[in-house]
Amino acid sequence: MAGLEFDPGFSPFVMAFQGTIEYLYADINRFRNFSQKKMKFRQYYKKILDVFYNNLGFYVGCLMWAAYIKTQDEQEILNNHCYGKEYDEEENTLETDFMIRFTELFPKDMKYFLGQNFEFENKISKILSAYKEFLIINKGFVESKNNTDIKLPESVNTTDAVSYKEKFDEALKAEDLSKLVEFADTVIA
Repeated sequence: MAGLEFDPGFSPFVMAFQGTIEYLYADINRFRNFSQKKMKFRQYYKKILDVFYNNLGFYVGCLMWAAYIKTQDEQEILNNHCYGKEYDEEENTLETDFMIRFTELFPKDMKYFLGQNFEFENKISKILSAYKEFLIINKGFVESKNNTDIKLPESVNTTDAVSYKEKFDEALKAEDLSKLVEFADTVIA
């Protein structure tokens, strides 16, 4: 039995979303004057969205990778740092839950600080829901020794899984996981 990596190379390009956002908002909120807060938000909102879409691309990439390895012959999952650990669902979904709350609050901040209407695309909630379900049904991968142990949400499509590898290899080469968000409709029904 050969082996498939747990992480095909995504981890160097992922930032802790919650920590980054909390840091940026703390910097915005250190000002008392609304016009200063508004100016700081204007400086940061594109960076906030970049980090959000990068992490969202990571979620899509994880679903793509899981669909890909699920279609391969049985092999051991290599370097699964979660295997054998204790499962805590709340801790497991903490970052994803934070991103879900972010999608609800950020449009309000855009309106409040910049006077702009803003909406996330419908596929964003589909991605977040599918990824959260993926984490839960796999119990944080603490029991995932082989690729056959991986479970996929019903919404994840494996029909074209071989082509997924090319797509996330391109995103890795470009060092931009946000590029994977455009493939969400291919992966998630």
